[in-house]
Amino acid sequence: MALLDRMVSVEDFRQLARRRLPKSIFEFVDGGAGQELTLAANRADFERIRLIPRVLTDVSRPDLSISLWSQNLPTPLVISPMGSCALVWPQADIAIARAAAARGIPYTLSTMSTTSIERMAKAVQGPLWFQLYVLKDLDFVRQLARRAEETDYSTLVVTVDLQAGGKREKDLRNGISIPLRPSPRHLLEGMLHPGWSLRLLRGGLPQFENVRGYLGDTSAGLTIAARVGANLHAGFGWEDFRRIRDWWKGPLVVKGVLHAGDAAGLVAAGADGIWVSNHGGRQLDSAISSIDALPAIRHALGPDIPILIDSGIRTGMDVIKARASGACAAAVGRAALFGASAGEAGVAKVLDILLEDIANGLKLAGTPVFREIGPDLIA
Repeated sequence: MALLDRMVSVEDFRQLARRRLPKSIFEFVDGGAGQELTLAANRADFERIRLIPRVLTDVSRPDLSISLWSQNLPTPLVISPMGSCALVWPQADIAIARAAAARGIPYTLSTMSTTSIERMAKAVQGPLWFQLYVLKDLDFVRQLARRAEETDYSTLVVTVDLQAGGKREKDLRNGISIPLRPSPRHLLEGMLHPGWSLRLLRGGLPQFENVRGYLGDTSAGLTIAARVGANLHAGFGWEDFRRIRDWWKGPLVVKGVLHAGDAAGLVAAGADGIWVSNHGGRQLDSAISSIDALPAIRHALGPDIPILIDSGIRTGMDVIKARASGACAAAVGRAALFGASAGEAGVAKVLDILLEDIANGLKLAGTPVFREIGPDLIA
């Protein structure tokens, strides 16, 4: 706890994760596709935005609450879907979800989670969403959606930017796969990080619980991106999307949208919200940053359609900038996973840092109500 008390930013937790995790595992979490151009742009484009604060405004009681599909939430944060979290900390999915639930923050469980749909629903009393990858077998995809519906996940998040696995060069060099296939290099890294190794052995080697038995041969040693990519429905189109829309009766959000025309078409086809994302820079390298894509999508959709954003969010000010650019809520992935390198308490600290940053930013910007922030805040 003394260590956590010294942490004041998400970057502090990133550096903690760098020290605590084997190099290959840290680079799996921290890295992106190709030359990592989009990964870098995600941060750079947030950082270049400047705000014009207002003064002589009563900011004594900042209000972080938002409303999504008639559901009131106490904060503008959502947890992004992440696979393979157990490589960082045993049952990291559950640790992150519990910390989020304690703050009223929705947790989005990935199809490629190392915790099953059912086990997560039993372990966490809080808002749960399910993220759906569209695999080749649409009957299996429908089973996943039905399992989520039967265990009371409120919102379905359909990811559409994973037609193939991005070329993550660091993973290729490091040989990171699930199941883990330890090489002499990995064994050496494990010896240099005994705490991580012991936790991994006690927790058991992670598996993709929701697709157990679906991904086929596990002996090839494919990287995680390549193994998932080999099973994706590369021909997924508009008619397929409409079928999924018919399956799911609750709110449906489409994740991985960067083009305003696509966003408008998806809403016309039945999407209840758009999640602007470039997959954290882990898919198409040289794709536009999410924050740069956001204003055009908001313009195309008008003021009423909920828009979420992820990719590059590391501070409370990023969340405020996202709102000013047109988002209703901001989703964090890596930030929470960096926190998980210190267990559930680390995740809780990361989320509290972000929420405190947002509240303080609202005060200093002279805009005490988060949901009332508009584009006039941007210089």
